[in-house]
Amino acid sequence: MHRRRTSHTEPTARTSSRTSRRTPSSPEPHRPDAPAIEAIGLRKSFGPVRVLTGVDLQVERGEVFSLLGPNGAGKTTTVRILATLTAPDGGLARVAGRDVVAERAAVRRVISLTGQFAAVDEKQTAEENLRMMARLSGLSRPAARRRAAELLERFDLTAAARRRAQTYSGGMRRRLDLAAGLVGEPEVIFLDEPTTGLDPRSRAGLWEVVRELSAAGSTVFLTTQYLEEADRLADRIALVDGGRLIAQGSADELKARVSGHRLDLVAAGPEAYLRIVSRVGPEAGRPWRPWRRPEGAAQAGPVPAHEPWQPRQLRHSPDSLTLALPTDGGADEVRALLDRADPERCDVVRFSVERATLDDVFLALTGREAAPHQETAHV
Repeated sequence: MHRRRTSHTEPTARTSSRTSRRTPSSPEPHRPDAPAIEAIGLRKSFGPVRVLTGVDLQVERGEVFSLLGPNGAGKTTTVRILATLTAPDGGLARVAGRDVVAERAAVRRVISLTGQFAAVDEKQTAEENLRMMARLSGLSRPAARRRAAELLERFDLTAAARRRAQTYSGGMRRRLDLAAGLVGEPEVIFLDEPTTGLDPRSRAGLWEVVRELSAAGSTVFLTTQYLEEADRLADRIALVDGGRLIAQGSADELKARVSGHRLDLVAAGPEAYLRIVSRVGPEAGRPWRPWRRPEGAAQAGPVPAHEPWQPRQLRHSPDSLTLALPTDGGADEVRALLDRADPERCDVVRFSVERATLDDVFLALTGREAAPHQETAHV
């Protein structure tokens, strides 16, 4: 790894071998053509709490891969295992073809991790922080100065380069933290909710950096609390819930699995709202029930869009007199839904057909609205 994280306690080699239940006698030969990241059956518990119950995933080289899930789903624990900060209780994982337990040092040489909290030396200036990291990465003094200057410019920190980090705003510290993680040009970059605390301008700047990194061939593994961020940046997205991977694919593929579009309805008043709800189906007034994958089924296979028992209603809000129905977006189906919801054309005052969003996917698969959050320390 290109820098030591002060916000986490790293397990020692002795602790890792004791915690992990698999003790290979020797690591498998390194495969240069191996996926950037591969995990099979990852399991992890903290005391009685099972955080990961068997996570399988594969990330190709040069891909931007985003891990999404509700609070406590296991996103950060997955990242910590892949970054060698936490040993799994079971399963195996490789990063850049190297085993994260048996070859921890080798993994750390080719990755970078930026977590939810900045971990720069606040007593040093931004320039000093970056030059120090460059020297620790093996660069000569002249090369370290050049690399620091390049990163300061990329992250819009040149004007503040000689100010101590303790005088920086939260957003500036995060940008410096991200810059420090890129000093050694790692093969695989882990970003654990990297834009938390950033203003919109800084967030947009980071998005552009992620795109540049991907274009240059780096692999980016991103967890985020912003679904829009995953939608805009990720080549593929995986949804984890209850410690298991329940779906993955591109943003468009995930949206299509739930419903390609939705019909948003606004009622004329409370009574009109209740009449609409009563007409669109027996399940219409109940919260959306998440689809659950049968036991033993592949973790990330297709999600059926319309199981026989699945409610037609995607979401509803009595307070705002609105509800949404899944639809294919075609004129015939939209007309049929409107005829059913408001046959006399007096209860619906406004409607629109919208493309499904990742919020809709999140709600359909987990039964919960997506909301900004920060995960607990271990999860």
